[in-house]
Amino acid sequence: MSKVYRIGIIGCGGIANGKHMPALKNQPNAEMVAFCDIVEERAQEAASKFGAPGAKVYSDYKQLLADTTLDIVHICTPNDSHADITVDALESGKHVMCEKPMAKTVTDARRMMEAAKRTGKKLTIGYQNRFRADSQYLKKVCQEGELGDIYYAKAHAIRRRAVPTWGVFLDEEKQGGGPLIDIGTHALDLTLWMMDNYKPKAVLGTAFHKLSKKANAANAWGSWDPEKFTVEDSAFGMITMQNGATIVLESSWAINLLQTGEAKTTLCGTEGGADMWDGLRINGEKHSRLFMNEIQLDAKGVDFYEGNGESPADLEARLWLEAIDKDIDPVVTPEQACVVSEILEAIYESSRTGKAVYFE
Repeated sequence: MSKVYRIGIIGCGGIANGKHMPALKNQPNAEMVAFCDIVEERAQEAASKFGAPGAKVYSDYKQLLADTTLDIVHICTPNDSHADITVDALESGKHVMCEKPMAKTVTDARRMMEAAKRTGKKLTIGYQNRFRADSQYLKKVCQEGELGDIYYAKAHAIRRRAVPTWGVFLDEEKQGGGPLIDIGTHALDLTLWMMDNYKPKAVLGTAFHKLSKKANAANAWGSWDPEKFTVEDSAFGMITMQNGATIVLESSWAINLLQTGEAKTTLCGTEGGADMWDGLRINGEKHSRLFMNEIQLDAKGVDFYEGNGESPADLEARLWLEAIDKDIDPVVTPEQACVVSEILEAIYESSRTGKAVYFE
């Protein structure tokens, strides 16, 4: 790629500093030239650490979008602002990488998807777990049909006690939900992607507020304030697809369960199965005997991972820039991400009404 893309960052908090900006800094064809945050000091710090010489700083994202020299915008703000900023960015002529989930509501997610189609600009969503070595390998296994027809799957996003107590994570108005929309979204995205199945038929779900009301609770980041914990602490769903396949989704920030793990999937097919619980394991039957293979996932054992120590965040950033450069679909398409949002919203709706939600 000969072009160097000029990139603006909107939202300079944890995910921007933890993933987006370090990964973009490692791309030779990217330069971050504009930073925006409602706390201007955060934008200034980001510009000093990651910005190109002369990088500009803003506290109003619309002023950043007015810069016609920008090619790409990365949006790393709370869920309730994703749609408005994304639509404005696309209509200002920028390609957009928006953090997960796509939006707080399905209506907003569809607005984003329609804006991308209308403007002809590319839109992707930050589901970085697709770019892990185990995910990349398992996707190849699924694409080559080694598991056969995948008819049952589990999407896992379970923490025993790890409630994020900072920012707006506990604010239902800002986020739209708790662990389901925060970490359950990753597990569901990963599972649907492996199955290559984006046609849900019905959803039955339940969200719980069981441990959130405990004061002085054990927690990885210190006890939460029960008065401010307005989202669910756990949520579960059963999703049936149009072809009859069934997915069980489990998500929790706080639950009395010892088997924990995030962004993991378990797949059951007619020719074999796979899970991510103890590394990546593929199981099946051969010559009338059962087998289980543990996949070696260091760089030497994964030829398509290039053996160069490329992190999932770096791979995500590189392939995103390649999609723009080559004018091809990004790895995570807005259509796929919108289905994830549709299912998550259906689980919340089912929990509120006590009834299954059916898709047309």
